[in-house]
Amino acid sequence: MFYYILKRIGLMIPTLFGVMLVTFTVTQFVPGGPVERMIAQIEGHGKGGGEVGAATSSMYRGNSGLDHEKVAKLKALYGFDQPPLTRFLRMMKDYLVFDFGSSYYYHTSVAQLVISRMPVSMSLGLWSFLIVYGACIPLGIAKAVRDGSRFDILSSTAILVGYAIPGFVLAIALIVLFGGGSFWSVFPLRGLVSDNWSQLGLVGKITDYLWHMVLPITASAVGSLAVMTMLTKNSFLEEIRKQYVLTARAKGLSEQQVLYKHVFRNAIIPIITGFPGYFIAAFFTGSLLIETIFSLDGMGLLAYQSVLNRDYPVVLGTLYFFTIVGLISRLLSDLSYLVVDPRISFESVE
Repeated sequence: MFYYILKRIGLMIPTLFGVMLVTFTVTQFVPGGPVERMIAQIEGHGKGGGEVGAATSSMYRGNSGLDHEKVAKLKALYGFDQPPLTRFLRMMKDYLVFDFGSSYYYHTSVAQLVISRMPVSMSLGLWSFLIVYGACIPLGIAKAVRDGSRFDILSSTAILVGYAIPGFVLAIALIVLFGGGSFWSVFPLRGLVSDNWSQLGLVGKITDYLWHMVLPITASAVGSLAVMTMLTKNSFLEEIRKQYVLTARAKGLSEQQVLYKHVFRNAIIPIITGFPGYFIAAFFTGSLLIETIFSLDGMGLLAYQSVLNRDYPVVLGTLYFFTIVGLISRLLSDLSYLVVDPRISFESVE
């Protein structure tokens, strides 16, 4: 297995390089880059600022208003005075030591910018992960054992209705119902904590944080319940109908022993394979719509704003980091097979 891991790591390198090369190439052809945006802003301010400056900033009309020397200085400022290949190789050299540079738009380190947005994404992702796996596995097992019963039909209807409702629609409905929109003002609508959070005691801080998380977590987790629940149910149903289950029952084992000693170990394999990736993604990904609706500054909103503002250091830096995280999570997903089923071996692929 050691050689298998080395082989997979070796394949990660060209994959990562290819992803970054394609993305970097695409950014070279996208109009309205940082140099063009700065030129438009300078021309706008030179013409009086205000509404005229805003209109000029939003619609680039060329660099006819600036002399070539100033344009050259702007290109040098953003590093666009070098050929694309040179800039790409220099960027990858810096990325090897996780030096992502500074944001063009926020004028701060990309690493610090990402770290400042991480608490929101971690809060949404981690709690959603715990709720989804904590609720769906027991519910899926219960549905498999009671397949075709009234409980199975009613629970399937409920989770499929939740799956059919888009997360942002559910978020707006929750705000209308419980956020003081038209009915009850029960939960807060913005931020992770209240303005007086620093003045609260330990119990008060925990309660305040959890109270702020109820609506956004509910809106982000409900849609994932159906997929994981049905996957768990179908996986257990497939195993329950196999011959070894009948043999175990014939030996006099109780239903609980058959279910959790024999069926569970085999049925959980398809679920475990997605566990590492989902768990790691819970810490780093964000939801643009959920974060926007509940006024949360997380990774989803940062990624969207970075693309709009042509903030290439943030776009490419976060892409590099998340690509590495994704590749590692896929490797961990494969290795997790060995944890739940020792019969699986990678010796044949080494």
